[in-house]
Amino acid sequence: MARRRRRHEEDVENHERWLVSYADFITLLFAFFVVMYAISSVNEGKYRVLSDSLVNAFKNSTGAAGGQPIAIIQGAPILPPKPVTRPERQADAVAAGMRAEQREKMRNVAGDIMEALKPLVAQGKVRVLETSRGVTIEINDSILFALGQANLQPASVSALRAVADVLADSDFPITIEGHTDNVPIATAQFPSNWELSAMRATTVLRLFNDAGVGAERLTAIGYGETRPVETNTTAEGRARNRRVSILIDSERPEEPTELISKPLDNP
Repeated sequence: MARRRRRHEEDVENHERWLVSYADFITLLFAFFVVMYAISSVNEGKYRVLSDSLVNAFKNSTGAAGGQPIAIIQGAPILPPKPVTRPERQADAVAAGMRAEQREKMRNVAGDIMEALKPLVAQGKVRVLETSRGVTIEINDSILFALGQANLQPASVSALRAVADVLADSDFPITIEGHTDNVPIATAQFPSNWELSAMRATTVLRLFNDAGVGAERLTAIGYGETRPVETNTTAEGRARNRRVSILIDSERPEEPTELISKPLDNP
């Protein structure tokens, strides 16, 4: 009887052991559903944006404001993006374009002057030079003035009037420069080469103004012997240095800006 009772107790104990495993299973299943519920709680707005983006991407369309797709026409040319230019760079480009245009006009004027002075250019009495400021026409003074004088020779007047006719149709500033050699001069009219060179430049300026070139465009400068282009040790070099230069200036004069100094405080 005692053996049957122990076997019966063992059978009862073995039949109730499955409840432990069942309870563990239920606990794990509950935890699983809690985790799944937490994952499934997605922001509806973000989900809609993501969904629209995926749909538009697979349909070859781009999203617009308000969620309205914009269809892309197949085969249409793709326009390259417009380069973004800074205002200062754009202004510099415009200024560079204007300078190039002005320089081209200036070269055309110089070409017309060379055509008007073609015989003198062929003789080597006139040279045309391009500098950073503009175009310079160098005229040997032997065809313009007698030695030590500032009155134009009659034969040179017609040539200078032909130059003035070309310049009158343009709007460039004109600077007329007088140059001499280093041989000193000391007369009652010209105490030094400064006065001689300045008077020669002014004489050409007056002729240009009388021929129709606006006075506001004309400037006369006398450099004397300070800017030689050849050596003064030879007769040929001195003859080359005695010249009148006509500069067609490509640079426009700028408006002056007054510099106002800070007033000193009264002691």
